[in-house]
Parts: sequence; C-alpha cells; structure tokens
Amino acid sequence: MYHVLVPMDADEDRAMTQARYVADLPQGDGGVKATVLFIFGRGDDIPEEWEKFKSADRIGSVRHATEYLEEHDVEVELLDESGDTSEFILKEAEDRAVDAIVLGGRKRSPAGKALFGSVTQSVILNTDVPVVVTGGHHE
Repeated sequence: MYHVLVPMDADEDRAMTQARYVADLPQGDGGVKATVLFIFGRGDDIPEEWEKFKSADRIGSVRHATEYLEEHDVEVELLDESGDTSEFILKEAEDRAVDAIVLGGRKRSPAGKALFGSVTQSVILNTDVPVVVTGGHHE
C-alpha cells in the first residue's frame, strides 16, 4: 500500500487540491492510504472544558477532503495534534514511514513563487521523504 501523509489547514481550496492529488494517485494492488493531519496551532488555546471538542473532524476543510478521499476509495486515517506544525509533520512522516508528504501550496506573487512558505520549506529541507506541493487553487 502506498502511504501518504497529508497535512491540512483550514483552507478548503488547498485541502481539496491535496485530496484530488491523492485520489488521482495510481491505485495498485494495495491501494493508497492517506494519513490526514490537522495541527491546531499554539494560538488555538481554548478553555479546558471545551478541549474535548478540539478535533480535526470538526474542521470543514478536513471533513470535506476526507469525504472526497473516501468516495475515491482511498483509505483514510485522521490525526490531530497541537503545537509546532513542521515538527509534527516531520515526526508523523518518520513514525509512520510514509512514502510521500503531500503539502498544500499557497497562491503567491510571481516573485514569491521562488520561495516556499516557512512550514513547506522546513519540511522539504528536513526530510528524506519525497514532498509534493500541490497548487494553491484548482478548478
């Protein structure tokens, strides 16, 4: 089975572009498994009594993308974490021995296209796993 780590944020366009890329991967004998990871940032502190509601499946972009993946016969595992985004992406990629990491790209100016965002750049520079950066918007 081909296993990809798909870190998503709350942007629905990026999440759906990532989901379409993963769903379009060749589904050989073992198929494709996507571990979808949503990381709540440090600024997402909520009262302790509400902590039980802090779950990736409550995030619209994640919910819609995972539904799309499941409709296209991709096995989905959903994870959520809190903290440093690039650190968790790298840790989960290593712990799960994924075959690739599929990151969502952002629309940038012509000059900005030469540079990746800080999370994307950190992941690319600190892993031996192939990293795919999908486009920022897909119709």
